[in-house]
Amino acid sequence: SNWHTNRAEGSFSVKDGLLVAKSTGLRSHLFFIGDGKHPIAFKNFELIVIAQGAPESNSGIFVHTDYALHDEKGHLANGYEINLNTSKSVTRKTGSLYDVVDLRNQPLDDTQWFETRIRVNGNRIQVWLDREQVVDYREPANPKRKESRKGRLLNPNGGAIAIQAHDPDSTWYFKEMRIKHLKN
Repeated sequence: SNWHTNRAEGSFSVKDGLLVAKSTGLRSHLFFIGDGKHPIAFKNFELIVIAQGAPESNSGIFVHTDYALHDEKGHLANGYEINLNTSKSVTRKTGSLYDVVDLRNQPLDDTQWFETRIRVNGNRIQVWLDREQVVDYREPANPKRKESRKGRLLNPNGGAIAIQAHDPDSTWYFKEMRIKHLKN
């Protein structure tokens, strides 16, 4: 409850108390809507997620986003993605601020339970994996983005939080998610 998908409804399920993200074919995102019908906008916050991925699996945690898509593949048009990816061949490892601050070395074994802490405060995005900081990014006044990533920005009014079900060959498990508003 309190969550809604943007498409491919069957891509998320609850099994044995865990949220399971596994696409039914289309890339899908699960948005936190609270008690309402629309995603809740979080501006300054700290999000803690306990997760693990199956081997060779892709997912992500999106912040400052919304339902808008920028292509038919289902890529979200707005906000930032903190990558979750157990694939050995990918160049953007778990914890990467996707296509902004990319981690080239795997910081931990993400096929085992681990904690991701994401802190967004003003123009600063920080990411920790099991208490080790891996990203400390400050969005500049006029960030340069590729055309396909032009919406990869912090929204001055805040934005939604979403979990990604990337593809049918990828499975991610989420045991715990907590969020705390930060005063700014």
